[in-house]
Amino acid sequence: MLENQFQYELTEAGCDEAGRGCLAGPVFAAAVILPPDFHDPQLNDSKQMTERNRDRLRAVIEREAVAWAVEAVSAARIDEINILNASFEGMSLAVARLDPAPAFLAIDGNRFRTRLGIPFRCIVKGDGKYADIAAASVLAKTHRDEYMYRLAEEFPQYGWARNKGYPTRQHRLAIREFGLTPHHRLTFNHEIDQLEFGF
Repeated sequence: MLENQFQYELTEAGCDEAGRGCLAGPVFAAAVILPPDFHDPQLNDSKQMTERNRDRLRAVIEREAVAWAVEAVSAARIDEINILNASFEGMSLAVARLDPAPAFLAIDGNRFRTRLGIPFRCIVKGDGKYADIAAASVLAKTHRDEYMYRLAEEFPQYGWARNKGYPTRQHRLAIREFGLTPHHRLTFNHEIDQLEFGF
């Protein structure tokens, strides 16, 4: 069972992102403040959950959270500032939208930078330890998947409805055949080139 949050003295928001390792699409970041008594036995790191459970939990979290916000950082912005900084930016933007504002941030991962002036703690694999970070991971993942489903209707040849923009074999073969879209991250071109020979 997940601990509800990292600390209980200050109002805490859990923060996580989805889509850092993708070749296409934005990175999505979420921030969530849960009530102190929140509990759902199926809540976990979103990568360990089925799509059906993630979708169910998304509805629960959005209904019961004290506050939540999701932000997307575009492929063009990722190319401009790099994927790590884009992840930081997305989480900062999401936190800035929370009402009430948190007094402490629990961040999934080992690094974070922000200009928000809110104290934070980075927690490796925090989405498998604390419910508020896990809730953020669920929102980031489900909102991003929903976005990629819509993009897949416009660009069906890349298989985004299945791979969500991650560098699967099918996705890499489609890039070789059809080229890049405006939604591909150009800073990953070198990675795409290398992957083309690794089937």
